Amino acid sequence: MKIAEKTLNYVKSITAQAISCSGSGHTGASLGVSAIMLALFKDHYNFDISDTDYLNRDRFVLSAGHACPVYYTLLSLFGFDVSLQDLKNLQKLGSKTPGNPEYKTTDGVEISTGLAGQGVANAVGMALAQSIMAERFNSVGFPIINHYTYCLASDGCLMEGVAQEACSLAGNLNLNKLILLYDSNDVTMDGSLSLTNRENISKKFKAMGWNVVKCYKGNDFFACSKAIQKAKSSQNPTIIIFKTTSGIGTSKEGTSSIHSVALSGEEIKVFNKKMGVCENFYVPNDVRDWCMASSRMGKLEHEKWNQNLAVYANSNPELYRQLNNFFDKKKIDIDKLARNSYKWEGMSGREVNKIVLNELGEKLFQIMGGTADVSLQSYTSIDDAGNYYTGNRRGRNIHFGVREHAMGAIINGISLYEDFIPFCTTFLSFSNYMLPSIRMAALMKCNSIFFFTHDSIYVGEEGATYQPIEELGTLRSIIGLTTIRPCDGNELLAGYKYYLREGGPVAFILSKQPMDVVDSKYKDAEFGGYILKPAKKDADIIIYASGSEVSLAVAVANELEKKYDVSVVSMPSLNIFEKQTLAYKNKVLQKSATLRVAIEASNDSTWYKYLGDNGLFISVEDYQKSGNGKEVYESAGFNVKDIVRRITKRMPR
Repeated sequence: MKIAEKTLNYVKSITAQAISCSGSGHTGASLGVSAIMLALFKDHYNFDISDTDYLNRDRFVLSAGHACPVYYTLLSLFGFDVSLQDLKNLQKLGSKTPGNPEYKTTDGVEISTGLAGQGVANAVGMALAQSIMAERFNSVGFPIINHYTYCLASDGCLMEGVAQEACSLAGNLNLNKLILLYDSNDVTMDGSLSLTNRENISKKFKAMGWNVVKCYKGNDFFACSKAIQKAKSSQNPTIIIFKTTSGIGTSKEGTSSIHSVALSGEEIKVFNKKMGVCENFYVPNDVRDWCMASSRMGKLEHEKWNQNLAVYANSNPELYRQLNNFFDKKKIDIDKLARNSYKWEGMSGREVNKIVLNELGEKLFQIMGGTADVSLQSYTSIDDAGNYYTGNRRGRNIHFGVREHAMGAIINGISLYEDFIPFCTTFLSFSNYMLPSIRMAALMKCNSIFFFTHDSIYVGEEGATYQPIEELGTLRSIIGLTTIRPCDGNELLAGYKYYLREGGPVAFILSKQPMDVVDSKYKDAEFGGYILKPAKKDADIIIYASGSEVSLAVAVANELEKKYDVSVVSMPSLNIFEKQTLAYKNKVLQKSATLRVAIEASNDSTWYKYLGDNGLFISVEDYQKSGNGKEVYESAGFNVKDIVRRITKRMPR
C-alpha cells in the first residue's frame, strides 16, 4: 500500500474513532473531506508548527465547522499541539477539541466557525487583508506577503446568504489568493441536496467572476492535490468543486443517515478492518514521518522567509519601518481630541464620529472599513484614503454593497488576519441582518467596530420599517460586545478610548439628528455611566438616559426642579458601567431616591435592573407613523411636557 493511501486510511480511522468516543459528531463530512484536507496539509498548506502566528503563513478556514474531527486529526498528525488523547476527548468539557473549531482553543485554528457560511465570509476578509498588505509592503524581488487563504465549505455553507454575499464581493474584488474548497457530496442532514438546491454552482461562480476547477475524484488524495495546485495559478478567486462521498467507507456512505451520527463500537471494528487499521488511536511511524516531512518543510520555508525579510529590511528600509509600525500599538492622544470638543457643538452623532474617525485614520493605517451602501448618510469614510478595489489595493474605504451580513463577517476576518482595526456601518434597524457576525466577533474578541447610525424613531419619514426599537436591547445582550450610545462628542471619545485600551468588538450607536449641548464629562464617561447633573442635596428623582435622550432628561430635570430635587445620570454604555465596582455603581445609581426614571427611545428591558419595583421607563413600546423626525419623536411621548406629567403623577403626593 502506498504511503499516501495508508495515511489517508489512518486519518479516516482515527477521525471515526474520535467521533465514536464522543458519542456524537458528523462522521459523513469528516470522512468525506479527508482526502481534500490531507492533500492540502501535505502538499500545499504553508505553516510552521513552531510559530503558528508568523505573518506569511497560509490561512485556513474550516467554514464547514462540523467536519472539525478530521481537522483535529490532521493537526495532530502534522505536529500541532493536539495529542491523540485530545482526539479521544473530542467534544468533552474543557478539551482542546470542541464540537466546532474555536479560535485560541486549539493550536493552529485561525478562526471560530460552525455557523454555516460564516467562515466563507471570514476567509474573504482574510484574503482582502492579505491583498492590502501585499500591495503596501511588497517590492520588486521581495514578495514579503505572498500566501493563500484556503476555505473548506459544504453544500450548506453555499446555501447560506452570508456566503453568497461574500463570494459575490470577492469575485468583484478579484481576490486571487482565495481558494474555496467545496465539498460537493449532494446530501444534507435532511436528505438529498436536490430537495432544496438544484443550482449549477460552476456557472454561478463563473458569473460572479470566479475561476472554477472541477475535481470529480474528491476522495482521491492525488486528484485533490492536483486540483489545488491548478487553483493556485489562477488570477481570480477559485472554487474547486470536489465531488465526494459522504461517510465514505461506512455501510451508509453517500446517504444523509451518516451525516451527523457516530459509528458504534462494532461499526468501528468493521470500518478499521476495511481501512487496514488494527489498533485504535495509533499512528505508525511511517505515517507520522510522512506527515512531519511537510511540517519540517514549512519550518524551512519560514526560515527562508526570515532571511529574505532581513535582506528586504536593508534594501527597503522605509518600507520595513512602515511594516514594523503596522504592528506597533501606537498611543493615540484621545484626551487631546476631547479638549477640542467645542467644535462639535450642534452636530449629530454621525457627524461627530466622522471627525474622530478621520483624525484617528490619519494616524493609524490599520483603520479601514466601509458601509453597506450607506456612506453618504452614515458619514463613515476616511477622507483622502481612497476606495479599495482591484486597481487600488491601497484604498481603505471598502464598498461592501448591500451585503450587511457578509460585511460583518468580512471585517471579523480582516481583524483576525493581523493587527487591522476594521469597521463597518449601516443603519441600526439593519443590525439584525448581521447579528450572527456580531455574535461571532464577540465570541472571538475580534477588534471589529460596528457603527450603527439612525439610532431611534427620530428617523422620521422612513417610517416603522426603519425604527430600531428593539435593536439596542439586542446588542447590549450579546456577551462580549460593548455597546456605546454617546450623547455627544465627549462620550464618543470616551468610547473610542475604551476600545483602544481594551479592544473590541464595539458597537457605536449614533444619531442622525443634531444632539443638543449638555455639560458632559469626558473622563467620567469612561466608566460607562456617571452623574451628569447632581442633586442639590438628596435626590427625590433620578433620571437615567443615553444618547439623544440625555439632553431631554436634563430639560425634564430643569422643569421638575421647581418642585423636586432631581439628578440626571448619563449612561453611554450599560456594558461598561456593569464592569465597575459595586461602590461606584451604587454612588451613580442613587437608589435612595423616591423615584427612579429611565428615558430611552427603545424598549430595552435592561433598564428595569436599575429602576427597582416602582421605577418608570419612558420607552417606545410600539412602532410609530411616518413623518417629520422631531414630530414623530415628540408624538411618541419624548417631550418635556409629557414626561414631566408622567413623572409627577408617579410621585407621592
